[in-house]
Amino acid sequence: MNKQHTFTSDRLGFRDWTASDIPKMAEINADPKVMEHFPSIPNYRQTEEFIQRMKQMYAEKGFCYFAVDKLDNNEFIGFIGICEQTFESEFTPCIDIGWRLSQSEWGKGYATEGAKRCLDYAFNELGLERILSICPTVNDKSERVMIKLEMQKIATFNHPLLKEHKHLEKCVAYEIRNN
Repeated sequence: MNKQHTFTSDRLGFRDWTASDIPKMAEINADPKVMEHFPSIPNYRQTEEFIQRMKQMYAEKGFCYFAVDKLDNNEFIGFIGICEQTFESEFTPCIDIGWRLSQSEWGKGYATEGAKRCLDYAFNELGLERILSICPTVNDKSERVMIKLEMQKIATFNHPLLKEHKHLEKCVAYEIRNN
């Protein structure tokens, strides 16, 4: 089945979510290694609710954390995209770029490739001016992607939604602007 992609990079297709993505995303979310730097592992229902929120955001805004397929075999591997963040901080509300991929796809450059293409879409198609990326300071892998994207570190802060999770509370925020 050929899925309709909103845009592509060299190896990846980015699209709106479908019901058939729910079981695979739930499987990715259930992997403790994938969710290592998050406060909890989402259950199946929470994954369904997340996908519904992404579908609604895509319909309203033209963006979301996009469902991502490998173009060579059309296999769904997770998400990469942009999303509104409204938690209370000095730099929100903002548009955040983020990614979550199946562990079997780590180390292949997909997060960086996909995030670069999403930034291009955000700046050149949507006309956005500024994108942030946020992660706990313990998440070295995500921070390395931010650096590869040539984002600039703008803050280290205590995330208000992670107060109950002391090992995750201290976060970094990176920013990139449309030049």
